[in-house]
Amino acid sequence: MKIGVIGTGYVGMVTAVCLADLGHDVIGTDIDKEKIDKASQGICHIYEPGLEPLLQKNLEKGNLSFSHDLEETIRASDVLFVCVNTPQREDGSADMCYVESTSRSIAENLNKYKVVVEKSTVPVKTSMWIKRTISLYKKGGGEFDVASNPEFLREGTAVADFMHPDRVIIGVETKRAEDVLVKIYDTFKDKILVTNIDTAELIKHASNSFLALKISYINLMAELCEKTDADVELVAKGMGLDERIGERFLRAGLGYGGSCFPKDVRALIKIGEDLGVDLALLKEVDRINTSRIQSYIAKVKKALWIIKDKKVAVLGLAFKPETDDIRNAPSIALIEELQNEGAFLRLYDPEAMDNMRSITPEDPPKIVYTENPYDAVKDANAVLIVTEWEEFRFIDLPKVKDLMANPIIIDGRNVFDPEEVRNLGFEYYSVGRQ
Repeated sequence: MKIGVIGTGYVGMVTAVCLADLGHDVIGTDIDKEKIDKASQGICHIYEPGLEPLLQKNLEKGNLSFSHDLEETIRASDVLFVCVNTPQREDGSADMCYVESTSRSIAENLNKYKVVVEKSTVPVKTSMWIKRTISLYKKGGGEFDVASNPEFLREGTAVADFMHPDRVIIGVETKRAEDVLVKIYDTFKDKILVTNIDTAELIKHASNSFLALKISYINLMAELCEKTDADVELVAKGMGLDERIGERFLRAGLGYGGSCFPKDVRALIKIGEDLGVDLALLKEVDRINTSRIQSYIAKVKKALWIIKDKKVAVLGLAFKPETDDIRNAPSIALIEELQNEGAFLRLYDPEAMDNMRSITPEDPPKIVYTENPYDAVKDANAVLIVTEWEEFRFIDLPKVKDLMANPIIIDGRNVFDPEEVRNLGFEYYSVGRQ
């Protein structure tokens, strides 16, 4: 089989490269010419550990290629993975214009039987609209099936997640489509769960919203801990020892960000509204998450009293470590708040500074990007830990203290041990701990 991957953003690039590494003949296509040109040269437009070497390996093997020609990619492929963007609208719903336009292109170039696979995260019932669109616009009698195969890729570990999945969800209407997808994922046949399409579409939103709920819940417990002598880290550990709960996603901090959790929670709320189901629980999950920045700013004010004209080092811009992705990153709202308060900001992140510059340009002395964390903390009145990169976990704290004007750390990710940091002479604030 020849597999076409339409859209080479984060999901599409990982999908194309990893399907090729499984031995399939894959061609990726995108309307963004720069992405395709870079990929054809073995250069990833995103930072994802292990992805670029795998891209280069499969380009050299000859079973992975990239093209600007969407129509030819459609005609040449037996299976089409739709990995286009589904951005969030103001009302929380997913904007499906790219899915619709892709469906029309598939219809206009349907020259043989194809399985059209939803890989992007889409609202339940999207398959019905894709099927209707292709049927309305197709020329001739070409046959097709629509299927759902949601992705569960975590930024920073996406290659491992794809190549060692905990489950592969396949939503289909026909045995023919099921056989095609099971063959594609034969390597993971013991991990495959076959459902109808509505179920597969809903699994992704339900999964991400539940994980977001766990994060907001532990952040709510952190608020309680700060009003008592409790330690949220130990509360989370005690909870996680219960195998019914588990320890993952119980890390108190600045809340969740990225391209999935915020969007998927709001999308599921809107899906519920459209279908007459009140998902008030998820509205509260979203509210708690949004409020985390104000809680953190309160800590900064507690430490500095007046933020205006203070030099503040912000360590970490990506929404999580091991990625350059700043979509919905807590750092964006935090920087905006600090700017409004009149702070002088020195920013550092190992991978995400170029992306942040695109929305928050350098403006010395108000906004300065630094080459390393030590340049960021020089003469600072406070250091803010916003992303839990390992580089920060193992930073030379005595050196940091010597460089700072005032040895104050406001740790939004509980990277450091409070007693150890305070013994070094720092004034230290963290989340849900005394």
